[in-house]
Amino acid sequence: EENVWKLCEQVKKTYPTELPKCYAVFVSNERRTVPLWRQKAGRGDEKLVIWDYHVFFMHNPSPNRCLVFDLDTTLPFPTYFHKYVTETFRSDYALTSEHHRVIPAEKYLAEFSSDRRHMRRPDGSWIKPPPSYPPIQTSASSHSLDDFICMKPGKGPGAVYDLLHFVQQFYKPPDRNIGTKTQN
Repeated sequence: EENVWKLCEQVKKTYPTELPKCYAVFVSNERRTVPLWRQKAGRGDEKLVIWDYHVFFMHNPSPNRCLVFDLDTTLPFPTYFHKYVTETFRSDYALTSEHHRVIPAEKYLAEFSSDRRHMRRPDGSWIKPPPSYPPIQTSASSHSLDDFICMKPGKGPGAVYDLLHFVQQFYKPPDRNIGTKTQN
């Protein structure tokens, strides 16, 4: 989630006109057990892993050109949306109520904060060393991560989609009839 925040921040600094076309996407469900394929931490030939939640960055300059930037995938970086979704999520049936919270990048930059409590063991020690930069904080909250992971519509920022509606929102297949000549 912090890496995606940093990507949003970088776009804002270097390509500010592209920021309205960028999104942070959180994937989770009520049970916080989300199977994802093609992940570096995954096992077996298909690189399957079960995360409590997952976050990636999307750039959507046009309906059929959406790119996914996932720092944990074994797919190319970036990957076109349709390929990413097909290879990573497989099906709603397998995911049973998995959802995608899509947050515009500008909103993510303004509202996301983390005191990194989720990166610590119960005894307070770090699970892995934290990033070298200070925690991301807002004036409103020191830790809003749970609002982003929650997949209840109406709670938390952005819009929540099931897999089908997520795909419909960000993937428009090219019209195959364009440029074809009809016979009279």
